[in-house]
Amino acid sequence: MTRHAVRAARMFDGERLVDGGVLVLLDDGRIADVHRGRAEAPDGWLVREEPDSTVLPGLVDAHVHLCADAGSDALGRLAERPEPDLDGVVEASLRAHLAAGVTTVRDLGDRRDAVLRWRGRGLRDDLPTVLGSGAPVTSVGGHCWSLGGEASGVDGIRTAVRLRADAGADLVKVMASGGVFTPGTDTTRPQFTDEELTAALTQAHDLGLPVTAHAHALSAVEQAVRVGVDGIEHCTCVTATGAQVPAELADRLATSGVTVCATLGTDPTVVTPPEVVAMAARAGLSEATLRDGIATLHRAGVRLVAGSDAGLGPAKPHGILPETLVEYVACGIPATVALAAATSIGAEVCGLGRRKGRIRAGFEADLLVVDGDPTSDITVLRRPLAVYRAGVLVSG
Repeated sequence: MTRHAVRAARMFDGERLVDGGVLVLLDDGRIADVHRGRAEAPDGWLVREEPDSTVLPGLVDAHVHLCADAGSDALGRLAERPEPDLDGVVEASLRAHLAAGVTTVRDLGDRRDAVLRWRGRGLRDDLPTVLGSGAPVTSVGGHCWSLGGEASGVDGIRTAVRLRADAGADLVKVMASGGVFTPGTDTTRPQFTDEELTAALTQAHDLGLPVTAHAHALSAVEQAVRVGVDGIEHCTCVTATGAQVPAELADRLATSGVTVCATLGTDPTVVTPPEVVAMAARAGLSEATLRDGIATLHRAGVRLVAGSDAGLGPAKPHGILPETLVEYVACGIPATVALAAATSIGAEVCGLGRRKGRIRAGFEADLLVVDGDPTSDITVLRRPLAVYRAGVLVSG
């Protein structure tokens, strides 16, 4: 393998911005060394020069649906789709993520563990690293029931969790409340009792797996915190009268150490269909309420990770994570904090913090190079100059 080096004006190392020039050496799929200033590459190394660029760790999207093709009713159509077709959708989805600088994804809800089986057929260094939950555990007829994860009762839920572990899941996702895109479910109420959710958590932890809870309902978020889950997806805190994150709950989330993945970000060029806007409005959700909620969580010190919910529909295509970070900054989150949510913190939440998410000698050589400084203009993430996966230039 040819030894590569990337020279940039600055570096976001996963935690902070390093200015004044940087040279990153890539060898055998890993970062061999990082030099600041105007250091010269060793003889024989191929150097890419980007004089006004920033080099970052490859991004981590902590909430995607690789089986969903981002078309209309993408999740609903999965029930009828043959698995050989899903393999092609998964690979196309991953290529779209990679082109946007995303080198690691966490799949949180595939159809009957199809993503886990696809991954089991062989790792691909030319595509992003995939972590997966398999089909989400949901109540009978509950949110995303058609993906194959229905369970009920303490024993049924324990069995469902064991099945995820047997299938090779890296974590367990539980649908703690209803969801906007599943007709007949309730976004204002929990789907499980405390005993059932506790059973999922204890069984998963006994098997060495973390648990993240899909929770739109305020009561479901409170339940998830009470039970002690590891992560919460969405965390919109919907009630019958609207959606608002209470400051007191945000404080409890911060002290509990739970990670929140807010799933903001849509394609600004796509007009959301009126029926989707109406569905969200009925659930008390709007752009303003979502931003207010994330601002409240950030002010309280809640640990945020970046996830896009990519694949759900035309406004949520795969590779949309840069828009998630643009939204985070629009909520008042400093750009460095938003970038950490998609690099070092994202890697830690995925259990990869010792090898991904930072530009550091010995870490995997997953890199994103952008034109300009994302800490002063986060929108430069929309225009990647180069993407490296395991030390190989895959885009740019």
